[in-house]
Amino acid sequence: MVNLSRRTALGAGASLLGITAIPRFAIGQADNRPTITVAVQKVVNSNTLDVLREQSNVGERVFFTSLWEPLISKEWLGNLSPRPGLATEWKRIDDQTVELKLRQGVKFHNGEEMTAEDVVFTFSRERMFGNSEAKNRTTLKAFEKIPTPRPGKELPPEIIAVARRAWPDLLRVEAVDKYTVRFFNATPDVTLEGRLARYGSDIMSRKGWEDAASYLDWARKPITTGPYKVVEFRPDNMLVLEAHDEYWGGRPPIKRIRFIEVPEVPSRIAGLLSGQYQFACDIPPDQISQIEKNAAFEVQGGTILNHRLITFDKNHAQLQNPLVRRAFTHAIDRQAIVDSLWAGRTKVPAGLQWEYYGDMFHADWRVPEYNPKLAQDLLKQAGYKGDPIPYRLLNNYYTNQNATAQILIEMWRTVGLNVEINSKENWTQIMERGSQRAVRDWSNSAPFSDPVSSIVNQHGPNGQQQQIGEWTNAEMNQLCEVLETSTDRAKRRLAFRRMLEICEREDPAYTVLHQNATFTAKPKSLKWQASPAFAMDFRPGNYV
Repeated sequence: MVNLSRRTALGAGASLLGITAIPRFAIGQADNRPTITVAVQKVVNSNTLDVLREQSNVGERVFFTSLWEPLISKEWLGNLSPRPGLATEWKRIDDQTVELKLRQGVKFHNGEEMTAEDVVFTFSRERMFGNSEAKNRTTLKAFEKIPTPRPGKELPPEIIAVARRAWPDLLRVEAVDKYTVRFFNATPDVTLEGRLARYGSDIMSRKGWEDAASYLDWARKPITTGPYKVVEFRPDNMLVLEAHDEYWGGRPPIKRIRFIEVPEVPSRIAGLLSGQYQFACDIPPDQISQIEKNAAFEVQGGTILNHRLITFDKNHAQLQNPLVRRAFTHAIDRQAIVDSLWAGRTKVPAGLQWEYYGDMFHADWRVPEYNPKLAQDLLKQAGYKGDPIPYRLLNNYYTNQNATAQILIEMWRTVGLNVEINSKENWTQIMERGSQRAVRDWSNSAPFSDPVSSIVNQHGPNGQQQQIGEWTNAEMNQLCEVLETSTDRAKRRLAFRRMLEICEREDPAYTVLHQNATFTAKPKSLKWQASPAFAMDFRPGNYV
């Protein structure tokens, strides 16, 4: 039985979500499983397959359910609620401690069995936190006995940054026995189960890490537990995965999966219709009807737990006054974008939150109203004189990204904002500090059902926006600590409300455009179900 804290709904019902392994095929049976090709806009952004370094939408698609797995998984083909993963059960010891029982007999891609030792190592200083001390409340003294990385195994700084974001107060992880582990936090935390289920908390083989000659060698062929293992990875080109036939969940239904980068939508669609690809991802809504005119094909998908937004660098000379940023937010007709570019297949959400937050969700909250007159008045009050404001933009990394940018430029120009598109080739250029960084595109996900998973993890003191120096707010940062450490549900809910007021209205860090949606095209003859996420599920039972 799974025992969870009564203060968190993250594991509710988990005891009913046991997994029954699918029997393995007899040794020597002919292998008639198919090889499939999936056309994607991008495989990964970091040119690695490290889940801590590749915290992206495109990474989610190729990693989860195929390569990487956490202790607490999700109902990927349902409502994304928690379910047993590499742990079969878990319970709260107290407000700061969770104990988990590991699934026995799980094999890594190198044939080694997963044990508590691998879990402890996954959350160690050598793997997650490097040589530096964590900021804020965490001292990481519990990891002092873990060897520091040897030459060639030094961690890239973005890994340490993500680790601090995901586990700001992790004190230590202990092996109780071969198949039992305990996570000890330095502070009370009602979201520990959620942190265990989020991407970045996925388990790796300690031996696989130690056998790799360098960090990069390991990061391009990590040894994990998923149903598929890495055969070939060509950065900016393709990723080839092959069935891991010792997978604990049963024999994978596909022999080999090829993820191929095809940046242009027409090329992805043409390849699908010609039979070159079995799946074409990131289909814009206006192309769905064209694809489905061919009765042999269909498009699956819909809204996911991800919001598209615009972020602001308040250090830019024209954005230092919050009235200017507020003008940006009131000049946007979000519903017009949803109707014109998404054919009504998504929606304008209640700010940076999702209904699956449960009683932490503020149903009465609204994004800033579309009010051009108010936007003009705010610019007048701010004394804005029409100086250019750069808008850093990638080439359709997000579905409809360029078209959305063009619409936004016109909406902003109508109220007097002089915004100029500054095209960039990659995310490094988008994030680079300098006088030309002012407005940029982004998206935010909620990897577990609490506001900590998004507004804190992405905009708090350890979040990406503050780490790259775009924005900060002292009151917001104090409230982040309340949200992360308080066990008082009502107090946490009020803190979250105030954070929304600061970040979306008073001192805008970002403004939400719309909930994101993703659509995948395939032949009807392939029996496969899309997940309500970027992740593509090719596990046993979801491909015929």
